[in-house]
Amino acid sequence: MDTVDETGDEIQQRSYWRWSKQDFFPEDSFQNWSAYRSALLQTFTRFKNRVISRSEDADEIGELRHQSENEMKRCLSWWDLTWFGFGSVIGAGIFVLTGQEAHEHAGPAIVLSYVASGISSMLSVFCYTEFAVEIPVAGGSFAYIRVELGDFAAFITAGNIILGSVAGNAAVARAWTSYFTTLLNHHPNSLRIHTNLTDGFNLLDPIAVAVIVFTSVIAISSTKRTSFFNWIASALNMVVIFFVIVTGFAHAKTSNLTPFMPHGAKGIFVAAAIVYFAYGGFDNIATMAEETKNPSKDIPLGLLGSMSIITVIYCLMALSLSMMQKYTDIDPNAAYSVAFQSVGMKWAKYLVALGALKGMTTVLLAGAIGQARYATHIARVHMIPPWFALVHPKTGTPINATLLIGLASACIAFFSSLDALASMLSVNSLLISTMVAVALLVRRYYVRGITSRSNLLKLTFFILVIIVSSVGTCAYWGLNPNGWLGYTVTVPLWFLGTLAISVLLPQERTPKVWGVPLVPWFPSLSIAINLFLMGSLEAQAFIRFGICTVAMLIYYIFFGLHATYDMAHQPKKPMSSTISEDMEKARA
Repeated sequence: MDTVDETGDEIQQRSYWRWSKQDFFPEDSFQNWSAYRSALLQTFTRFKNRVISRSEDADEIGELRHQSENEMKRCLSWWDLTWFGFGSVIGAGIFVLTGQEAHEHAGPAIVLSYVASGISSMLSVFCYTEFAVEIPVAGGSFAYIRVELGDFAAFITAGNIILGSVAGNAAVARAWTSYFTTLLNHHPNSLRIHTNLTDGFNLLDPIAVAVIVFTSVIAISSTKRTSFFNWIASALNMVVIFFVIVTGFAHAKTSNLTPFMPHGAKGIFVAAAIVYFAYGGFDNIATMAEETKNPSKDIPLGLLGSMSIITVIYCLMALSLSMMQKYTDIDPNAAYSVAFQSVGMKWAKYLVALGALKGMTTVLLAGAIGQARYATHIARVHMIPPWFALVHPKTGTPINATLLIGLASACIAFFSSLDALASMLSVNSLLISTMVAVALLVRRYYVRGITSRSNLLKLTFFILVIIVSSVGTCAYWGLNPNGWLGYTVTVPLWFLGTLAISVLLPQERTPKVWGVPLVPWFPSLSIAINLFLMGSLEAQAFIRFGICTVAMLIYYIFFGLHATYDMAHQPKKPMSSTISEDMEKARA
């Protein structure tokens, strides 16, 4: 298909399917080796510029969308977003991780683990919703952090978004294969190809690859068509979930809840950090703001509504499992199927497996939509090649970005096991949610050209107090789970840091349509809980995360830094009438 490229009075027809050097590396720094060497010599200066530079709302809503050449189609309502919320979130996490963490860490108190993770998620949802209404673009948290915390912080976010998207899709696809074999009465690994590779990467999974390819193709075809498919599959999945909850409580035994906390509070929070993965995906709704008919109304209804219901569903499912079967007897690999078998409902395991398959399919489908929008906006600022920012004129979807996420996910899913992926995913999700909460505090209390330098310094200091005290609470918990003395220092410090922002600093910006209540308390609590849950994860998760972060920084120094610097310093194009209208709606 052709797209229109306007340059002055000249109008040229350009094919969507193009892959010249200029489509991937149009920046001045990459035109020849001499220009690249010159750029590398300016690395420190450019890095300093990128660290302190921040984007504007208008640039994110208007200017950057020129990079996609075509507009995404506004076709989604709050009803579509609500079902996308169910489709994005309810999948492998609840069906796989609940039994695993109840058996190994939390016992019957797994329900409290879901409550803790649910509170953390809902606080993050509040922050995401305010941003999505104010800055309704495909970039989601990447765009929000770029506006409030700067370009370099946004790059760290972008790297974790893409890493989390790829690894998350791979983990769900691997779980899909395991549940599919349950339907066939085979061992979970029976349909995988056994090799002599390193343990954790030695079971090749062609079925997982096929599922990812299938959902990516649907996502490419049409956003509205994908929404309809997601609605049907999610509705069927909700029927299965209702059956699991009702039947589970019908066969419940209160004696199975004793002992309620076999591994104490530590077991609850270790499990909470892992099952946070089950809430992952809600941010995909924020990335659909560019395709939402009325973002200011539809996003709060869709995002807050779906996540509130999902939190209740998760707690009920976890409680029903714990009351059906003793936690020591719960099968960590197929918890619900084995639990129904233990109460004489062997046939129900097929229904559970089918429900899990439907849930995981919609997670992959909604992920293919949302994650491609992230990649599209990241490409618009040239952190990855701008070829991935292109939107197809006929489908109104970012085909190139969808292929990027889909193919990368398929490669990882082919090799990597679920347990090698899940804990690292929680680190990514919690880190991004923490940065969004910090960005919200900055947005409310700092406006360039209005906030005084002294108030900026106070805000920076108080936010650092909140972060450091939260890290201190987490560290003390890890070193001395049964102690209490350290909390008498860290918790009051967190409280005083938050109180100081509330009392000593004026809010410089008030949300026009919808805002997070109880600012700064809710964002500050989100930071504290997210960091606490991160600290509850095992060291191996941070080692893998650290290796990936080093790889990201190497990429940034040699490519991303120079591409974004050139992009930021090029002349701005005039806005199209469509984008101008969108900006007016965002201001309204």
